[in-house]
Amino acid sequence: MSTEDASARYVDLDAWDSLDILRALWEGQLAAVAAVGPALPAITAAAEAAEAGLRRGGRLVYVGAGTSGRIGVQDGAELPPTFDWPEERLEFGIAGGPTAILRAVEDAEDSTADGAAWIAETGIGETDVVVGLSASGTTPFTLAALKAARARGAVAVGLANNPGTPILEQCSHPILVATGGEVIAGSTRMKAGTAQKIVLNLLSTLIMIRLGRVYRGRMIAMRATNRKLRARGAAMVAELAGCDADAAGRAAAEADGDIKLAVLIARGVSRDAAERLLARHDGNLRRALVDTETRA
Repeated sequence: MSTEDASARYVDLDAWDSLDILRALWEGQLAAVAAVGPALPAITAAAEAAEAGLRRGGRLVYVGAGTSGRIGVQDGAELPPTFDWPEERLEFGIAGGPTAILRAVEDAEDSTADGAAWIAETGIGETDVVVGLSASGTTPFTLAALKAARARGAVAVGLANNPGTPILEQCSHPILVATGGEVIAGSTRMKAGTAQKIVLNLLSTLIMIRLGRVYRGRMIAMRATNRKLRARGAAMVAELAGCDADAAGRAAAEADGDIKLAVLIARGVSRDAAERLLARHDGNLRRALVDTETRA
């Protein structure tokens, strides 16, 4: 596996001065970013495949072991506050269980039985989207989980950093990011980990955009849970509705902080009518606004 390769360039890395070591590590990070480019069509296809099931109430599920599992948790945990994604529609399958989020659980990644069992216990079905991450592309726990998810009709997305590996062959939507060898051989928390985080940033954000949780480059579904975010929400309402700050504040208060509702209210729509509009258009503010203009 190329991610395990040792480079002759770094054989004396530990004897270098600190700045030269950092330059080498930094160059590796830049290479990781560049490696994502060829995967953009595959990421697009995975996001588009995910949309239908998620619109029908499906869950977004992250599966992995070690670093890859923790990267999945990091990405998924940001979706509720940023896009108001329901916590009950998020699942995290990490080899070794929740304990492995904070500390290594040795040998857990080698259990195919645990991977398949977790999918069954979680009740994965055809509306769910399961994203399996593995730098090597061979992790038994993740591979078994993806195979089981696919067999149950879920959209199975596999992300790996080595070509021609089982993770990519056994899923319905393979995403290869070939990051190659690491500056420190086998330390896939570096280039491979960075590339995986980038892919998940792109994939989950594209999914949320397609689900109508972004409008005009704004996080219109975010949860305004503190003073800073409430101020940001009111400013978005003022900008998107074309009203002054006082009117935006009143609309936001009437909408209980729901930015999409507040924009419609600030434009003269009653709360009840605004809720019906958004329900009619699957929560898509752009389409709801077009509907109000068409009816005007």
